[in-house]
Amino acid sequence: MSKASKPSSRPTKGRADLARLRRLTDAEIEATSPHELRNLPESFWQGARVVTPVTKEAISIRLDSDVVAFFREAGPRYQSRINAVLRSYVDEMSRQKRRRPSKRAV
Repeated sequence: MSKASKPSSRPTKGRADLARLRRLTDAEIEATSPHELRNLPESFWQGARVVTPVTKEAISIRLDSDVVAFFREAGPRYQSRINAVLRSYVDEMSRQKRRRPSKRAV
């Protein structure tokens, strides 16, 4: 097998090494979890819901520089956080629309 066709031992970007993850102990997982996710109270999960990932669309968008700076200050994946804020807005607007009584002609 040539070097070019040999499968990589490392996962490609965005691919998890599931075998390695399955070998991790709870202590190892806890030690590597982000600070803000450590020691969450059980009540945190009461409102949890399963979110099915949706296909993302690459676009160009112009945002105020202070808005971008705010999200970038929190570190990597700032675009995902912006998307999460927009998703929350869309979900709330959809809920409000469903709650609004429809206008019916008399």
